[in-house]
Formats: sequence, structure tokens, C-alpha cells
Amino acid sequence: MDIVSTLGIAVALAMDAFSVSVASGLYIYKPYHKFYFRIAFHFGLLQFAMPLIGYCGGVAIESIIKNFDHWIAFGLLLFIGTRMILASFNKGKAAFKGDPSKGFTLVFLALATSIDALAVGLSFGVLHKPIIVPSIIIGITCALFSAFGIFLGRKASDIIGKRAELIGGSILIIIGLEILFEHMQ
Repeated sequence: MDIVSTLGIAVALAMDAFSVSVASGLYIYKPYHKFYFRIAFHFGLLQFAMPLIGYCGGVAIESIIKNFDHWIAFGLLLFIGTRMILASFNKGKAAFKGDPSKGFTLVFLALATSIDALAVGLSFGVLHKPIIVPSIIIGITCALFSAFGIFLGRKASDIIGKRAELIGGSILIIIGLEILFEHMQ
């Protein structure tokens, strides 16, 4: 596969992570360098690893997960988005206890945004295409898009103020619905 096609796939896969990163940037008051690093690193790492896992799994795993992978991503994003929306109506109560770039929240977000990369790896495996270089490009692209998404979310939060958590949660649910509808067609 040529570099242009690989970059196209990487950018397409990074869009969910970018959108979730924007929502995360909306949520956190002052993202610090560790916040950027943790989200970009974990999103990029899972986007790198999932194609490798999918490639190794091949056709056997594809037949098992293809019927419900979109439901997993939707469920995770719906859960987190709903918590953010509910918290936006409860003054003084945050959707997350502390930093959403830590703990299970980070794991859920990283998994939800990387499930499509697993399918890409499966297709590479079925087609017997090389996977290492594309996985590296996918991971790096995702990490860069994630860091930029946090930055944009933070800037937008300055403009929209207190509605940031409501908007961020809504974005996560919309992404989940988009993933669900995309796979149901």
C-alpha cells in the first residue's frame, strides 16, 4: 500500500480520536502537558496496536466481532457522554472525578476510538499486506490529531464557557451514534 493511501486511512481513523479529544479539551479547565501527553499517547498507542491485533487475528476474529464492534464503541461513548451531560446540569458535580485523562475513563475513550483500527488490521491480514509501517503511521497520526483536538477544545471552552461539558458530552454521543449508524448500513 502506498504512503498516500496509508495516510488517508490514518487520518480517517484519527477522526474519532480527534473529536473525543476536542470534547476532552472542552471538559478540562486547564489542560497541562501531562493531560495532552496521556490522551495523545494512549489514543495513539491503541490506534497503533489495534491494527496489529486485528492483523494477527485474521478472519477468525473478524467473524466473531464484526457483528457487535460498533455496539461496544457506541456503548462506551454513550456512557461517558451521558455522564458529562448529566454533570452539566448538576452544579458543582463533575462527570468525572478528577482528570478524564486517567483511569478507566481514559481506557474507555481509547478503546472506543480505536475499534475501527482493529477492522483495518483485519483487512490488512486478509489481504496479506504489510502492517508494521501502516500501524506506526496510524498511531502517530492519531496522537498528533488527539493533541491538536485537546488544544482546539480548550480554546472553544474559553468561548462557550459553562456549556462546555454539555457540548462535550453531546459530541461523544453523536460520535457513538455515527459509528453505530455507519456500521448498520
